[in-house]
This record gives sequence, structure tokens and C-alpha cells, in this order.
Amino acid sequence: MDKKHPLPLSCQLLINCWTQPIRLHSIGMANKPNFSSTYTLLVSFLLSLFLLYSNSKFVVCSTDIKCTDTDRGALVVLREGLTDPSGRLSSWIGEDCCTWEGIKCHNQTGRVTKLDLRNPYHLIGAVDPPAYKRSCLGGKINPSLIRLEYLTSLDLSLNDFEGLEIPGFFGELKNLRYLNLSFASFAGEIPASLGNLSNLQYLDLYADAYSNTGPRELRSQSLEWLTPLSSLKYLNLGFVKLDSIGDHWLQTFNMLPSLVHLRLHWCELKGLPLTLPSINFTSLSVLDLSENSFNSLIPPWLFNLTGLTELYLTWDFFSGSIPDEFANLKNLQVLDLSDNLNLEGQIPGLLGNLSKLQFLDLSANNFHGDVYGLFSGFSSNPNSKLESLDLSSNSLTGELPESLGLLKHLQHLDLSSNSFWGSIPSSIGSLSALRVLDLSYNTMNGTIPERLGQLSGLVDMNLMANSWKGILKETHFMNLRKLQHVRLTTEPTRSLAFSASHGWFPPFKLKSIQLENCMTGPSFPVWLQVQNELTSVVLKNVSISDTIPGKWFSQLSAQLTYLVLSQDQMRGELPRHLNYPYLNLIDLSYNNLEGPFPSWSTNATDVILDENSFSGPIPENIGALMPRLQKLYVSRNHLSGRIPSSMCDIEGLNIISLRNNKLSGELPNCWHRLMLWGIDISNNSLTGNIPNSFGFLPSLSVLLLSNNNLDGEIPSSLRNCTGLTSMDLGGNKISGSLPLWLQYMSSLFMLRLGSNLLSGGIPDQVCRLQNLHILDLSQNKISGPIPKCFGNLSALVHGKGSEVFQRLIREVTRGRDPEYSNVVANVNSIELSGNNLTGEIPYEITNLLVLRILDLSHNHLSGAIPRSLTSLASLTRLNLSYNHLSGSIPFLPRFNDSSIYEGNPLLCGAPLPTKCPLPRPRK
Repeated sequence: MDKKHPLPLSCQLLINCWTQPIRLHSIGMANKPNFSSTYTLLVSFLLSLFLLYSNSKFVVCSTDIKCTDTDRGALVVLREGLTDPSGRLSSWIGEDCCTWEGIKCHNQTGRVTKLDLRNPYHLIGAVDPPAYKRSCLGGKINPSLIRLEYLTSLDLSLNDFEGLEIPGFFGELKNLRYLNLSFASFAGEIPASLGNLSNLQYLDLYADAYSNTGPRELRSQSLEWLTPLSSLKYLNLGFVKLDSIGDHWLQTFNMLPSLVHLRLHWCELKGLPLTLPSINFTSLSVLDLSENSFNSLIPPWLFNLTGLTELYLTWDFFSGSIPDEFANLKNLQVLDLSDNLNLEGQIPGLLGNLSKLQFLDLSANNFHGDVYGLFSGFSSNPNSKLESLDLSSNSLTGELPESLGLLKHLQHLDLSSNSFWGSIPSSIGSLSALRVLDLSYNTMNGTIPERLGQLSGLVDMNLMANSWKGILKETHFMNLRKLQHVRLTTEPTRSLAFSASHGWFPPFKLKSIQLENCMTGPSFPVWLQVQNELTSVVLKNVSISDTIPGKWFSQLSAQLTYLVLSQDQMRGELPRHLNYPYLNLIDLSYNNLEGPFPSWSTNATDVILDENSFSGPIPENIGALMPRLQKLYVSRNHLSGRIPSSMCDIEGLNIISLRNNKLSGELPNCWHRLMLWGIDISNNSLTGNIPNSFGFLPSLSVLLLSNNNLDGEIPSSLRNCTGLTSMDLGGNKISGSLPLWLQYMSSLFMLRLGSNLLSGGIPDQVCRLQNLHILDLSQNKISGPIPKCFGNLSALVHGKGSEVFQRLIREVTRGRDPEYSNVVANVNSIELSGNNLTGEIPYEITNLLVLRILDLSHNHLSGAIPRSLTSLASLTRLNLSYNHLSGSIPFLPRFNDSSIYEGNPLLCGAPLPTKCPLPRPRK
């Protein structure tokens, strides 16, 4: 007892009264005390109690205990070294540190035994990074901590010590039984002095962190410090880098006989031994070796750990089949073998016989065959406690068995991304506890049973990406009172309809809905109109041809993130102004919506309004209305007026697609240092020059400005856009000659400059475009010969891959425009028709072995047709008409249409009617 805080006299009397009989009792083991002495002691004890209760200054002993000056001083110094932005330690004032937040003292000695500075911030779910950072303690940990010599528990978890090394003096806290430094951004080598904590039972050094600025890693080059910790029951070294400890790491943990809970998640461990000479850590109940990339079979020694209740072996790249010895682990409640990729074979029924199993995850492997064996195991286990079953992302086939309905405790069922077929078994209605059902991305081609409507606890139903058929009725949803998320899609060719009365009010309030190719219309259903808590709406091709109720938009949740109403015939005008601050994507494409461009204030990144009848100008303040816009698709509408310069203020803008409108005026010349990489403003009425500022877009890859009234020369600033892959300026009034700097466009896949006023010759520098697959210079005033170096266009010689370039075009045009949707058909083409080219067709052009289209018509070419054209096996279209070619036509069986060669009076031979003269006989 501390001398500065002696016990009150009354407490001392009580202690004396209690201890005297104890001493007498021990003596009396030899000499039995008589009744009178015992009676005297009892009377004395009762008299003491009476005096205490009658004293007006009565004090309960424990309430008078305060912390010592030593401990309080140590805590004050500790607080001074810590940073505390949110004032979590504001209660650390006053004399009695036992009343401070996070401090617990012994109720008799007043010495600090527990220091709990765990961050109370709730990290599950949506996290506000600045708020979390403010809630964190940080700074330095002062060695004054070791003056808390009776400390048994220390918790600094979920804070942010920004790469601070774990202090070595922690090893001097000899009474510690609990040490938690997890998720607190400690880094560096784990101090070996932790091995001095011989009383330690709980050690959590989990090294991942939410707030992680810069490269930090907690590591250990040796595990010898663990050996003395024989009392250790819980050990978590998740994310601690252990790649330097060699292949014998397992033996160290095997020598900890008290260990019950071992977590080694993502430790970069090397090598997992398949055998152990002896098994010492048989007390293990929880073992987590996940994400260590062992690349081996599942080791047999695991099956000696018969006390295991939880086993996590995910992302370890185990291979082979599931061993039969898993049947030994009869106490397993959790088994996670997910994401190994190479586990294979059929899923054995023995897993269904594990009567205590609650959680089974075999997802993302290569299991094949049907699941009858597994469910047969469950069938023979009527007391199955399984709550979660995940078999997703395998190669499983067959129909789902009726025995599925026997899993009465099942809450989570994920069979997605397999090849299951048929209908959902009607027994699914027996899964009264089911909350999550995911059958997405299979080949389910049957019906959905009405008994689905009995799942009163169902919250999330995902049936998308299948081939469902049949009719969904109100009874399918009758009891789904807790339903919040619905995803249901089928193939466009399948017949799936939702047949509910127009005025039906469903029992649920949805948070998200996705329906595709499911006939829901033609009217806009009432059951959808009453869903006012939706944060995500996706309705595609659901046969609604009605006017969207104006008030429906305003009834949607302010938390709305996705709004997709596309590929229907929805009519009407949109509200002029709406405020959706959390909206990420708006897709109203392929409808009959009309009225002005919606002036919605939103942080959406994608706005897709293609194929409607929106008219009028783009709002002048679009940059302020949609400041986070990344992709804008408004092609095939009736927009008019100029493109507003405020579009240049949208720093994150990636794609502008305004094709097929009535836009006019000059393009704004303000495109500086934006992230813009795709521009499609083809088929409008734009005038003026191509802006020089396009050349200051460092990411520009696709530039489509065809079929406008643009004039002037191709701006030389475009030479800065070295990542340009596709440029289409055709159908304008572009003049001048082909620029020599084109040779530096090494990524150029498509160059279309047809139907302009270009003049001059084709420079040899064009031949340096090694990725060029499409060249169109037709309908210009280009003169001179075809360069012989065309034979060096390596993409047309060797057939270099063009998929990545085509993908970029499809993303800009959304793959819908007829001119580019069939871009594959035009790949590997040279079109030079309608110019003033002269000279012969160069022989070298026949080196282009993957050339598919060659059009040299309507020029002034002369000489013979190269007979080596017969070697171009890939050629599908050829036009040499209206030139001055002469001689006999080579035998080209695939090109026997006379129109290919007409307009060349000096050509002869089939398929032309003009016969070639017979060769003169030799004298």
C-alpha cells in the first residue's frame, strides 16, 4: 500500500477483525478453538460493523483509493508527447488519474493496470478520411510508460503513429498480459525485447492501416523473440513482412503450446512445409495463413489440429483436390479456401458432414462438376448449422438440387459465375433465414418459382446475367418485406415479364434495382413510383413507353448514385433543375425524351443522353453544373448553338461525344492541360479552324471531327499529341498538304482525311507509321506517285494487334455509331480514290499481306496491274476503276466483277469484255 494513502482507521479495524479469525483458524488445525473464543470473535466483528454504520463519517474503503503520484506523473508525460487533434485525452486532468478516460486502476492499490487508448472511430462502412485522421492519436510514445510497473493491458490500436517504430522499452512492462498495436501505422523492425514479456497472453501487431501515407512496413527478420512467450494464446502478425525468416518459420509457432488463435495474413511467408516432425500447437482453434502464395498442396499436418474451429487459407495458391482428411476437423465452424484459383475436382460431400460448419467459402477456384455430392452431405446432416455458402467463380454445372431447401439456417448463398442451368428449385422457399441470394452470371434458362416470395428475410437478390424465362407475379414478391436490392436480367431474346396490376403496392422499400430485358411496361408502374429510398436505378429495355412522371425524379433519394433509364421508349421532358450531389452516373440514352439539355447540378462523372430528342443549346455554365464530369455522351439529338467554353473548365473531362447534332459556330480554343483523351463532334455544322489548343491535350488519343465545315490546315500543334491513335477529319474543307510531323505519331492506328481539299504529294514519312491499320486520303487533290515505301507499313505486313485501338474508338463512340461500330471491317485498309495520283501501282504494295481493302479508283495511275496482287490472300475489296492502267488483268478469282476495272480503256481480259490481243508468233 502506498505510504501517502494509508487506509482509514475504520477499514483497518475491519481488516483486523477478518484476519484474526483466519490466524486462529490456522492455529486451530492443531488445537481446535473452543466455542467461547469463537463467540468472542463474532461479537467483536459485529460490534465493529455497528460502530462503522453509526459513525457519521463512514467511508467505503475502495472509494478512497486514488492513483499514485508516480503513475499520474508518467501518464502526464506520456500525454505531452502524443498528438490528440480531437481532444480524446481532455479528461486527463486533476489528481486522480484513475478517473481519466482509458485508465483503469487496481481497486485496492490504486496502481494503473490498464491503458486503453484504442481509437473509438467506427471504420466499418463509409469512412470520412479527414474525420478519421482527426480522431487518431499520434506523435511519440514517451519512455515514462515503463513507470506504470503494474500495467497488464496496453491498447494503442486504430491510431496513426505514421511509421513510428515500436518502442523497445515496451519489453520492460513485465506484467503485460495484453498488448494491442494493430492498425496503428507502426513500422520498422519488431523489437526483440517483446520476448521479455513472459506473462503476455494476447499480442496483436496487425500492420495494415487505413491512414497510410508513404511506404511503411512492419517487419521481423527473426522470430526467436517469440520463443519465450510460452503463455501466448492470441497472436496476430497480419501484414507484418516475414519474407526474411526462411523456410522454417512454422516450427517457431509450433513451439508455442498455449497458442489458441494464430493469424499470419499476408506476411509474405516463404514455403509451407508439407510435414512436421511433431505437432505441439494442438490447442489451436483459429488459424489464418491467407494471402501468402505458398503454391503447394494443402499440407497433411493441418488435419492433426482437430481443435480447429476456424481455418482461413485464401489466396495461398493451393492446388489439387480437397483432401478427404478434412473429415477429421469435426469442430470446424469456418472454412475459407477461396481465391486459390487452382483447387480442382468435385466438391466432396464430406464437407456437408461437418455438423458444426457455419461458414464455407470455396469461391474463385477451379472446382467442376455438379454439387449433388456436397448437398447430399448436407442432407445426411439434419442438424446442419451452415449460415453462409459461397461457391462462386468456379466451373460448376448442372441443375440446383431440391435438397438446397434443407439448409434451414442458411443466410448467405452465392453461386454466381458458374455454369448452373435450369430453374431455381421450389424448395428455396424453405430457406426462411436467407438474407442474400446471388445466382448471377450463370446459364440459368428456366423459371423463377413463386415460393421465392416466402423468403421474408431476404435483403439482397441478384439474378442478373442469366437466360430466365416466364412470368413474375405479385406472389413472387408477396412476403419480401425486407428486400432492399434487386438485380434481374435476362437475354434480349428470352421472354421474361413482370405481370403485376398497375396499382400494386409492394411490401418492400428498395435501395437499388436493376432490371434488364424484363418486360415491365408499357406504363410506368406504380410499384416503381412509390420507391422513394432508391439510391441506384438501372432499367434497360423493360418495354416502358410511357411518360416518366415528373414528380418521380424529385421523390428519389437525395443519396442517388446511379440513374439508368435506357433502351426504352420513355417520353416527356426532364425536370429543368434537380440537385443530386452524390450522383455518379446518368444514362437516359435510347429513349424519346425531349426538351432542353437537363441543367442538373450534380457531381456525376458520366452523363449519357445519346439517341433522344433533346434540343437547344448546351448550358453555358455546364462547367459549374457538372464540375466532376469525366464522360459526356449526347450524340444523335437535336442540340444546337455553340459548344460552351466553360467545358474547358472541367479538369477531369475524359470524353466528349456530341456526334450527330446541329451544333454550329467555332470550336472554343481553350483546351489546355486537361485530361481529355477522346473527342467526337462529327456530323455537326461546326465552322472555323481546328483549335490549336487541341495540341495541348497531353492525353489526346481519339479525335473525330468528320463531316463538319471546318477549314484551314491541320494545326501543327497536334504534333505534341504523340499518343494520338485515331484521327478522323474527313468531310470538311481542310486544306494544305499532309504534314511531315505525322511521322512522329507512332501510335496512329487510323488516319482518315478523306473528302477535304488537301493537295501536294504523299510524303514518304507516312511510311514510318508502324501501327497504321486504316489510311483514308480519298476525295482530295493529292498528286504524285504512291510511295513505294508503303510496302514497309509493318502493321499491314505482319498484322500487328489492333484490338486496343479499336477499344478506344468504341469507348468514345460507345460502339453504337454505324460508321465506327463496324470499324473491324475497315481495319487494314488503304483508300486513295478520287485524287490526282500518277505513276504505276508500286509492286511493293503487295507486301501488305494482311491488307483487306485497297481502293485506288478515280486517279491517273498507269502501267500494268502487279500480278503479285494474287498473293494478297486477305484482300476482300479491290477497286482500280477509272485510271489509265493497261495490259492484261491478272487472274484474281475473287475479283471477277468488271466494275473493279472499268474506266481503264487499255486494260483487257476477263472480266472485261475487251479481249487481249494474241501474242505475235516468233519468226
